[in-house]
This record gives sequence, C-alpha cells and structure tokens, in this order.
Amino acid sequence: MTATGADAPQAPVVAVPGLADEADGRGGESAAAPVPASVQEAAELLADGAIAVLPRWVERCVAETCERAGVVAADLSEQARAAGRQCAAETGPPLRELLAADVDAQQTTPLSVLRSAVRFPTRVLADGGVPEPERDDFERSRFGDDPYGLTPASFADIDPELGPIGIAWGAAKAFEVLRRRRTAESARRMDTAESARRMDTEGSDDGIR
Repeated sequence: MTATGADAPQAPVVAVPGLADEADGRGGESAAAPVPASVQEAAELLADGAIAVLPRWVERCVAETCERAGVVAADLSEQARAAGRQCAAETGPPLRELLAADVDAQQTTPLSVLRSAVRFPTRVLADGGVPEPERDDFERSRFGDDPYGLTPASFADIDPELGPIGIAWGAAKAFEVLRRRRTAESARRMDTAESARRMDTEGSDDGIR
C-alpha cells in the first residue's frame, strides 16, 4: 500500500540542461520539469553525462595546473588527451555498476568514484615534472593522493553541466528512499491495526462464551 494525499512524497522537480522549453519553442536551455521519471533513469543520465565529460575534465586539470605553475600546457596536451580517454574507460564501468545497483545496496557515492579519477591528471602532471603547489597540513593529510589539489568538491567541478544532472540523481534517490520508508511504515501500521482488531475480536468472542 502506498502513501496517498498529503502523506505522499512528491516527484522532484529539477532543472536539467538541454531540455527544450516547449511552451515558447526554445531549445537548448535549462527548463524545470519532473526529471527524471525514475531513479534508474537518473542514474543512467548521470553515468552517461559523467563518462562523456571525464576526458575534458582531465585535459582541463592538466592545462589549468600547468598555467598556475608557469609550465607550457601544450607540452603535455597529447599525454592529457590519452589520460582523458583512459580515465573514461577505467572509471566508467565502476561508476555504471554503482549507479545500476539498488539504492539500498549502494555502499558509496558516484562522486566518490569520480574523485578516484584524480589519479589520471595527477600522473600526467607528475610525469611531466610540473611542480606541486604549496599545501597546508590539512590538505596533505586529507588528500594525500592529490598533490595538485584536483579533487572535485561537487559534480559541477567536473563539468558545469554535470552539476544539475547530479542534483537530479540525488533528488530521485532521496525520493525513492522516502517512498520506500513511507510504504514500509504504512504496511507496519496496517499490520498493527490488523493485530489489534484480531485481539479485540478474540476478546469479544471469549466474553460471549
């Protein structure tokens, strides 16, 4: 039995890039719509979107870090492109596996999986002899495997267009978790009420006898 009326969780409304505004015929702009239709659809959108932008993210990490260090980024452009392709190829499968799992079975987050990809631009920079920036003790202890400070804090740090897709997935997952909890709670209440009814009926029967 599912929750209804005021108790029913409402489908999330999330602005997602690229949705056409059918009301005035505009395309390619963000539009508020009940997106995604399900957590499975949200997961597929996030996986596809993340894998598509990972190569660009690796190249951007390398280029921007080189610029800050005063190193010619073009000297590492070929290595960055190759690392970007490898990043998508190796990060994609575990990301898809996680997002395809049932929400109750997910032991980590997609952002955590994507953060592990920092090793690809890091390797290019280290092999290219790019100097590491100064970091404080907290950064060194928390991000020991990220000497260049490339760990993304959010999906949007990987790519701006990935931010709303990540929010859509998070909203869809939260909606599904809430739906399951309310369904379980409704079932528990029904079982409790049924047990009480049976006890009352049995008590009445005993009184009659």
